[in-house]
Amino acid sequence: RELFAEYAAELTDAEQRRLYEEEVAALERERGVEVRFVHPTPGFVLRTSQEGSRRCYINVCSNALMGEPRARAERGGQRWELPYSLAPGREELPPAGRRRLLYDVVFPPAALRLAARSARFRRLLCDTALEAVENNCGVRLDRNNATVLRGVSYKGIPQAPVIRSPLPGGAPKPPDDGEAPLPPF
Repeated sequence: RELFAEYAAELTDAEQRRLYEEEVAALERERGVEVRFVHPTPGFVLRTSQEGSRRCYINVCSNALMGEPRARAERGGQRWELPYSLAPGREELPPAGRRRLLYDVVFPPAALRLAARSARFRRLLCDTALEAVENNCGVRLDRNNATVLRGVSYKGIPQAPVIRSPLPGGAPKPPDDGEAPLPPF
């Protein structure tokens, strides 16, 4: 029990998490990939159901790593570009009982500020989040009964997904000293 308690304390320690992220970034850099962790800042929560039977929640969050939203004037209105990041869905068991499905959709902070001021922009953000989950996770959500939960900014335990992008020049070549322990890929 003591070892498990130590392990649990280590997982929740911010310094250990920072060290873990630095080590992952260094390993990925060796493979020629830049890694950035997307720590979601809570915004609001959409409650809906998946496939008509399972309750699920979509956490609409923000992070500065996302690009800025842009509007382009068109005949009859505007067309918005809303960059976002979608974390894979996860299932959590809350202390009170029934399992719930959670999805995190991360937008730029400016998008959440606009949604706080405009009900129409908030509807656009909600529709974009629902569409992102449906298209990328291969599920059907009940859009008609999707509601924003009042007073709740995030459901579940926040997790930081990563954005991977190739480094210019690719992966560095390993030193060729003739004594490689493993054959090349």
